[in-house]
Amino acid sequence: MAINWFPGHMVAAQKKAADALAEADVVVEVLDARSPAASVNPMINAMRVARQRPALKVLNKIDLADPAVTEAWLAWFNAQQGVRAIGLSCKQAGESAKVLPAARALAPHREGPLKRLRVMVMGVPNVGKSTLVNALLNRRVAAVGDEPAVTKAQKRYELTDGTWLIDTPGLMWPKIALPSDGLLLAANHLVGVNAYIDEEVATALAEILRLRYPQALGGRYGIDAGEVDAPGVLEAVAQRRGLRAKGGAVDYEKASVVLLNDYRSGALGRITLETPASREGALAALAAAGAGAGADG
Repeated sequence: MAINWFPGHMVAAQKKAADALAEADVVVEVLDARSPAASVNPMINAMRVARQRPALKVLNKIDLADPAVTEAWLAWFNAQQGVRAIGLSCKQAGESAKVLPAARALAPHREGPLKRLRVMVMGVPNVGKSTLVNALLNRRVAAVGDEPAVTKAQKRYELTDGTWLIDTPGLMWPKIALPSDGLLLAANHLVGVNAYIDEEVATALAEILRLRYPQALGGRYGIDAGEVDAPGVLEAVAQRRGLRAKGGAVDYEKASVVLLNDYRSGALGRITLETPASREGALAALAAAGAGAGADG
């Protein structure tokens, strides 16, 4: 099942963002450090490239991500033209102080009272944009909630140093090309809950954990990852938590919710669901599938 989520209000929000980008100097795109490439919105990239605007990629929630993999992602993004990447946790005091100096370095021509820096904060829903905006302003002005699409209107703020900050609603794109991206976005609670089935997403998550973070499954649930497949992980979680459906059968649905919540909260430890290598592999597979389809046609 392909996961796509593009609520109607995002059509208008996308147009307003494209118009506002003409007045911005730097795009600060907030990403989820646990799935950095999957949380890059290709429409945002296209808009900023068309306007020739540099991007500061902020890998948020690094406190929940695998530190070694985060370093690999920072190097991966920093190798891209017109891009600089930094990692932080918007919820931790003082972390947001890294953002404006990094953004200013991308637009050295914008300084002084007549050339104030104009920063546009963008990203997919629920990735931490509003938390970052509140931290930069040092006051709560943007609504924050643990669900996608809380912010629905574009707003502008003036910081104490004169910088203009443009806060935009979370933007998705109409069709997610990589099915695995949809699963990663759902696992990180970056799309609406009506767009996916918990058991499907949890099964994909279980497979990643089984292969790359077996110690997390062992420490939390007592599972020997080498002896089970992904559905077996969910069955073991259900048994560990005593989750039974009517008739005593394993309740895979409740087990899926437990696994997803434990992952999202950090109870399983610091985990990153994709690496630069896995990303390149997924893109290569997508390209090969497209080439095969073209040949068949």
